[in-house]
Amino acid sequence: MIIAKTREELLEQLADWRQHGDRIALVPTMGNLHSGHMSLVKLAREHAERVVVSIFVNPTQFSEDEDFEEYPRTFERDTRRLKKPAADLIFAPEVETIYPFGLTNATTVSVPRITENFCGASRPGHFDGVTSVVVRLFALVQPDVAVFGQKDYQQQLVIRHMSQDLNLPISIITAQTVREADGLAMSSRNLYLNDEERKIAPALYKVLSEIGTKLQDGRRDFEALEAESAAKLTAAGFVVDYFAIRRAMNLEMPDRDCDELVVLAAAQLGHARLIDNVVITI
Repeated sequence: MIIAKTREELLEQLADWRQHGDRIALVPTMGNLHSGHMSLVKLAREHAERVVVSIFVNPTQFSEDEDFEEYPRTFERDTRRLKKPAADLIFAPEVETIYPFGLTNATTVSVPRITENFCGASRPGHFDGVTSVVVRLFALVQPDVAVFGQKDYQQQLVIRHMSQDLNLPISIITAQTVREADGLAMSSRNLYLNDEERKIAPALYKVLSEIGTKLQDGRRDFEALEAESAAKLTAAGFVVDYFAIRRAMNLEMPDRDCDELVVLAAAQLGHARLIDNVVITI
């Protein structure tokens, strides 16, 4: 496995693979890899001969009061993990490589409307940071395929919208959420949970799943279902940011005739901000 830290190292290896006709898949990450990330790498391998995993803690998607400095950086452990699913290359750039003119002079890519609610409302500027770094990674790697996780449901929709709108020749693939045995979605931020919070955390997925079942059973009083669920999570000890039922394709308000819905939620539990969702086909 190759580790490239500079633009030149990356482009040299990519050119060699392309000369041999290899398809290239990109899995963008911020490191601190867990089994969910490994599933993305495995899925990427199914769609390309070569897999590039980027490890870059992107400063522009963190606000001043978020955990950029504390975000776990575990590069040596990540490197060992990536040998098992056989990533071909780790791209681990410095900030200067991604933002050559500095953060304050960096070009911003912004996706309207779909970023305005939910995590976009709670974390102003977050999605501008995400789209801006992803389009830079796309420009550097020029992958045929890019793989993202369903746990960050709004994020993968935003990236899919951006790619289509900019006519980027990249297939965006969404991988199913990988969960712990008790249902908790795997996340790098789960390590912020203490022992007691870790016992409570699976309730988020449990409540989402209960609403999914009720929707499949025919309930369509969306606002009442949202309120009931938020109340359950609050009673369990969460500080609910949002709990919403929306159209799966665009996060717009649903009507009774929608055939695919997403139930998505974000809630604070101690120092951890947990997000999760379930997609329901009716």
